[in-house]
Amino acid sequence: MKTIIRALHEDDYQQVIELGNLVHGNGYLDLPSLVKMQALSINNGISANFVAESAGQIVGFRLTYAAGMWDVDKWCSPTLWPCDVCKMCYFKCNTVAETLRGQGIGKKLLLASVSAAKAQGAQAGVSHLWQQSPNNSAVGYFSSAGGKLIKYHPKRWNNIPDQPDYLCVLCGLDCQCTACEMVLVFDEL
Repeated sequence: MKTIIRALHEDDYQQVIELGNLVHGNGYLDLPSLVKMQALSINNGISANFVAESAGQIVGFRLTYAAGMWDVDKWCSPTLWPCDVCKMCYFKCNTVAETLRGQGIGKKLLLASVSAAKAQGAQAGVSHLWQQSPNNSAVGYFSSAGGKLIKYHPKRWNNIPDQPDYLCVLCGLDCQCTACEMVLVFDEL
């Protein structure tokens, strides 16, 4: 079946929320958080959020905050970044349905976001990759796209204020998962 990569639209929100919660755990996404993420993705009239669609169903998505539109928090290491904070986009989330993993959909979604972020004026992007993802696939696909590990953040998703109802698919309420802070420099792609 053919998979199409296209910009995220409001009509996609419910399917994106359902897929995100299925893959990452209940409470990972809800409508208010997704609406906010969509607003943070837009700069210069360009959105950096994309979905993968197959047979009318959302089978993957990439959420990316535009450079200059997001807040650097305690989990970020800007002194280790290759450019100024205002030139860094934030790769928030990349999700692909379990049955379609390993087919390059995640990388296509990432490259679509990179293209949009470059058009917005970004020079690089940072992300916190889920080290405990199945077969460490999150770190693997980001590394294969050119991402470089700069720091480990244990317990990154434990008791986070912006997702108080998050229930990790591996750990439950007391998430012990590690985030791998990784950077992708666009001119090195």
